[in-house]
Amino acid sequence: MNKTNAVKLPLLAAMVTFAACNSNSSSQQAAADTSKVPAFNLKDIDSAHKACDDFDNFVNGDWKKHNPIPSTESRWGAFNILDKENKEVRLKGIIAEITSKKELKKGTEEQQIADYYTSYLDSATVEQRGITPLQPYLDKINGIKTLADWAGVNGELQKVGVSSFTGFGADADAKDSKMNVLYQGQSGLSLGEKSYYEREDSATKNVRSEFVTHVDKMFSLAGFPDATPGKTILDFETKLAKIQLSNVELRDPVKNYNRAAFSELKKLSPDFDWDAFAQKQDIKTDTIIIQNKPYLTNANTLLKGTPLETLKTYTKWQLLTQFAGYLPKSFDVENFHFFGTVMTGKKTQKTRAERAIRSTDGKLGMPLGKLFAKKFFPESSKQKVSEMIENVRKVYGERIDKLTWMGDSTKQMAHKKLASFTYKIGYPNKWKDYSSINIEKGKLLENAVAASLYEHKENIDKIGKPVDKTEWGMTPQTVNAYYNPLNNEVVFPAGILQPPFYNPNADDAINYGGIIAVIGHEFTHGFDDQGSQFDADGNLKNWWTKADRANFDKLTKRYIDYFSTLEALPGFKINGALTIGENVADLGGLTLAYHALVKSFAGKGEPKPIDGYTWQQRFFLGWAQVWHGNITDAALRNQIQTDPHSPARFRINGPLPHLQEFQAAWGCTPGSKMVLPEAERVVIW
Repeated sequence: MNKTNAVKLPLLAAMVTFAACNSNSSSQQAAADTSKVPAFNLKDIDSAHKACDDFDNFVNGDWKKHNPIPSTESRWGAFNILDKENKEVRLKGIIAEITSKKELKKGTEEQQIADYYTSYLDSATVEQRGITPLQPYLDKINGIKTLADWAGVNGELQKVGVSSFTGFGADADAKDSKMNVLYQGQSGLSLGEKSYYEREDSATKNVRSEFVTHVDKMFSLAGFPDATPGKTILDFETKLAKIQLSNVELRDPVKNYNRAAFSELKKLSPDFDWDAFAQKQDIKTDTIIIQNKPYLTNANTLLKGTPLETLKTYTKWQLLTQFAGYLPKSFDVENFHFFGTVMTGKKTQKTRAERAIRSTDGKLGMPLGKLFAKKFFPESSKQKVSEMIENVRKVYGERIDKLTWMGDSTKQMAHKKLASFTYKIGYPNKWKDYSSINIEKGKLLENAVAASLYEHKENIDKIGKPVDKTEWGMTPQTVNAYYNPLNNEVVFPAGILQPPFYNPNADDAINYGGIIAVIGHEFTHGFDDQGSQFDADGNLKNWWTKADRANFDKLTKRYIDYFSTLEALPGFKINGALTIGENVADLGGLTLAYHALVKSFAGKGEPKPIDGYTWQQRFFLGWAQVWHGNITDAALRNQIQTDPHSPARFRINGPLPHLQEFQAAWGCTPGSKMVLPEAERVVIW
């Protein structure tokens, strides 16, 4: 499990994705692969369930029975299977080809990939070196004498990805999206979200207890002399969590945008040396966007009232947990036990070879992606996806015109924004220069640091400069997609453009329920609770009339309330307010895709049933198979508390009762569990 204590900057949170978790081939190989993939596998259906009562288990019941979660995973579904194929088959092949070469020129992407991968596999050297690679950082922490010293050391550690109570990051200015600016955001919670420190149910209390044990064990392995470090860290982070914004509160881009002079930080937290914190990160700017001013004031009080030794213990912990996966086996195993088993329910750690591939992908994803795209992505797919996008754009415009809750002036602005949508498909048109990343054999932890330093410098160098709108936020091999409100763009990496999302050999209904609904989902993000607050140019600016905004908020509130009644596990209901953006996007994506499919039949006539299912039914089969999956209880609890995406089962059964098209397709009658009374249905876009 990736740790979840990264800085939560407001606009990074606004870049919304399709999947809750994360193979393409050459044209010839792609054709060979997809020809073996059925459009829809009838063997997945469990007829013991009725489509109108539980569509997920009707469509996917037998798939779930025959596809248990592998011991190395916390969830298992379409995204995970594609991700595994991309990494453990295709990327593995690329890396094997590179590492077989005898001589690789220093600084080339092939040399970096080969030597990073080799250094990860070289467990003997990792064991021999112990925690020695961390010693320079530990010396700095141990040398802290004052709170000002602590600020400077934290700034230096942030350059290599180590978290503290706050963090900096550059992004497009939400109110001037053509220019980059420095943002400040809250950070530093090892458990990822404040609810983990507040809930009193037995499962969450057990996580906290296990966390204390885990920290104690890690400090013991490192030989640190700190007394009761687990309790110390939990107590401090609990106080920190109390003053932080929740994930729901972080969704408000207006409240989280507080433009100020950099000197304002010193007034809000006078006992924290902001100059030292910034200088150690090579940051020079007069302007900053502060996420939450009361947090900084309260944090100052917390830091001032916390013993310096506690702060040093906290920083040692953040350093140790950040690099645990690059340390000897005992650290790695214990790190997996807590973040993999306790937090998400994984039973077995992946092999070191599998982790080596994933780590290489995590640190050198774009250099790997460049090779991946060249070898596996057919250029023909770009044209096909472009045509799909334009079809969705046209249907969205027609849907806007028919809205009864929106007035003409707001519709005009909505059309302007829709027309301004841009898109990226497959992979970047230009690649960055990564040659400055110094990767050496036998130095795994230093290699990870080198990649982090490159990423940090690249980000910080953007401050005060124009935004590069050609930049990608995902690698080509990623099985996902996203909408970026600051660029008003939708992005579809090569990784998701394959079955079950897009199958060139499938009938249109299946593909429209898959990839077209994905496209519609991303388009709808431009008009969800967050995206709708950005205009056609990607600026945080109101373009709604007061009455129309009130109508929109009323509809989304009804949808929030609806999802908040859905219980995933006893005592764990869906957080409708946290998941509203993704839920609205699913509802919009399905609506747009269905009507785009209808439009595609013009002049051609409707297709005949396939395997006994009408095109209407197959459309919904296509959507449901995208989300087939199993998940552990621990991962489900974690997702509900931290993730803006609803669990997969509820992405199937959640929106469908609101669609009359679903009821008509399956002949659902009043009283069926998947049918809502007309007055309770929510139709937004």
